[in-house]
Amino acid sequence: MSPNTKGALLMMASMGAFVVNDMFLKLTNGAIPLFQLIFMRGILATVFVYLVARGLGALSGEISRHDKQVIALRGLTEIVTSYFFLNALFNMPLGNLNAIMQVVPLVVTLGTVLVYREAVGWRRMLAILIGLGGVMLIIRPGAEGFNIWSLYALAAVLSVTVRDLVTRRLSPNVPGMAVTLGTTVAVMLAAGFASMTQEWAPITVPLASYIIGSAMFVITGYFFSIQVMRSGDVSFIAPFRYTGLIGAMIIGFLVFGEVPTKLTLIGAAIVIGTGLFTFYRERKLLRA
Repeated sequence: MSPNTKGALLMMASMGAFVVNDMFLKLTNGAIPLFQLIFMRGILATVFVYLVARGLGALSGEISRHDKQVIALRGLTEIVTSYFFLNALFNMPLGNLNAIMQVVPLVVTLGTVLVYREAVGWRRMLAILIGLGGVMLIIRPGAEGFNIWSLYALAAVLSVTVRDLVTRRLSPNVPGMAVTLGTTVAVMLAAGFASMTQEWAPITVPLASYIIGSAMFVITGYFFSIQVMRSGDVSFIAPFRYTGLIGAMIIGFLVFGEVPTKLTLIGAAIVIGTGLFTFYRERKLLRA
């Protein structure tokens, strides 16, 4: 398996985990204040990641000062992402939100060209642009579905882009679980302090189950998203973020009754097609 193929599979796994996490959070339906929800999820996620990282010996090695700074900066971007993304999540359809988030592959690819001077072939760039066109069919800027929460989603796009570009600076020997732990701790602490400004709500059994489910899947998403940015070419891997859109549309329909329009389905088909084309190109180049 080539590094690019591995990265593509990790990206799809990461997107699937994050979409299921979003589903659990959205199922709380605003019954829990935002910062309380993130804080409680953060406690569960941090404890679980710590136990796993310790069991795997991921915390025993020395981490350089440079990598500690990168982990801290990555944690800060994750805090910003959580704030904007979750506010948008509770105020707009799941499918629409994930559609806007699909702008990330293009922005990340452009970022790697500007920051890391990574070479991007015209076929890859064309595939990403076509995929972005499919996303625009879903978003349809100017339509009634595009509002202030869409801008929150775009702010999350920018913070995710910075997060992914920062992750690229990690040394290869830094364990992914150690980085995951740093991320969960940063988000938990920030949400804990912010939750002091809100009145806490009681937790019922169904709400507790949603929080636990969210914690398990966000951990998985964090870990895979870290490994993704350390595997293969970002310009190849980035388009596979579009698979999260398909998962969000399916869950939105089955769980929340969000029926996609014809334009949304056409856009999704274009998105899938660009991902398959990119994967085909990689396999062809590998054989050559």
